[in-house]
Amino acid sequence: MPRKVTKSLQRQVSPDRRYQNILIQRLINKSMLDGKKQLAEKTVYFAIENAAKKLKSEDPVAVFEQALRNVSPSFEVKSRRVGGANYQIPFPIAGHRQLHFAFTWLVAAARARSGMPYQERLSLEIIDAYNQTGSAFKKKEDTHRMAEANRAFAHFARS
Repeated sequence: MPRKVTKSLQRQVSPDRRYQNILIQRLINKSMLDGKKQLAEKTVYFAIENAAKKLKSEDPVAVFEQALRNVSPSFEVKSRRVGGANYQIPFPIAGHRQLHFAFTWLVAAARARSGMPYQERLSLEIIDAYNQTGSAFKKKEDTHRMAEANRAFAHFARS
């Protein structure tokens, strides 16, 4: 298998049932536990609609997509050994990987909250991402801050 994921190795995700949106289906897949897809669907649909209702928006898909854009990182740092020292080298991130990080951080942040059902935690995390607050957005900001701090080592990426 090649080290880099080529177009031929990427799985095609079919759109979700209610909104016919691939991004929502990917969130459903990411938040699913133990193969219980119908439960994950109900949870995600409730979370997206509840977030849109609390933000007084007509379109839940637009709210979710904006929240996803706010959480998607554009840089990451990778460790690279150069001359006996390890450097954190900033790299730009391509589209598919940006979404992977965004979904992962959104679901992890929702699961880390406590004191309420998962669907409400996910809803609150989507609202926080939409408003550019919350732990998923903070994770993106931390990643960008790390990349900015290590910008001096960017010339090691080419060699």
